Amino acid sequence: MPFRSLNEEINKLRDVTATLRGENGCPWDKEQDHQTLVPYLIEESQEVIEAILKKDDELLKEELGDLLFQVVFHARLAEERNAFDLADVAERVADKLIFRHPHVFRPEELTLSSSQEVIENWEKIKDKEKKKPGYSSIFTNIPENFSSLLKAEKYQKKAAKVGFDWKDISDVEGKVREEMEEFLVEYGRTKVDGSNQVRIEEEFGDLLFSLVNLGRHLGISSESALTRTNAKFKTRFQYIEETLQSQGKAPSDSNLQEMDKLWDKAKELEL
Repeated sequence: MPFRSLNEEINKLRDVTATLRGENGCPWDKEQDHQTLVPYLIEESQEVIEAILKKDDELLKEELGDLLFQVVFHARLAEERNAFDLADVAERVADKLIFRHPHVFRPEELTLSSSQEVIENWEKIKDKEKKKPGYSSIFTNIPENFSSLLKAEKYQKKAAKVGFDWKDISDVEGKVREEMEEFLVEYGRTKVDGSNQVRIEEEFGDLLFSLVNLGRHLGISSESALTRTNAKFKTRFQYIEETLQSQGKAPSDSNLQEMDKLWDKAKELEL
């Protein structure tokens, strides 16, 4: 798409958003603020991820558009408060990307030859940008509303940057085994004498944290991995539902043995 056309379409979306918020606009849109739009921002982000996992370009185009509308909407709200506008948002991120990629935009200053070097330099630049006078925890800039899996991964990465990390992956594997054993011991106690549920939940959390750490050492994002698994489970179970429906049945009319066979069939079809 030519740059001029892109400008026209972005301005069109901006104008549509302004009209929706205008005097004769949509009552619902006029009532919204940054806080009320948060659930929709999360929802649209998740739908983009789902489209990516489905490898559906048409769906991805649609979902990216919905997410872009959220960005434009928030920028419009800020513009109404004379805080900033969409142009400020675009300028800020473009300038930030240029500044954080000195090896691309200022190659005479720095040469980086690998992705790992790029990541390390990126983190150094971010740390300098966000460093504040006085004490500041390495976790300060990790949003509290991140999912627990993503937060665990971020905490581990931050700690690793200052040297608090396992040196060898075999040590990480050992930690996973240790946490699994501790969880199973507590689980066994619970079955025998009904031990404190809080304790078994704590051990389960430790096990999950150690698995996230193992994934990190293997270059696996736990958040992405679980997202893929969730999508796979959903697709395969929907195959079960659709197959049963074609037979005039619902899952509640079936049994575990029949559904297991359909699940195996879904796996054979690589769903």
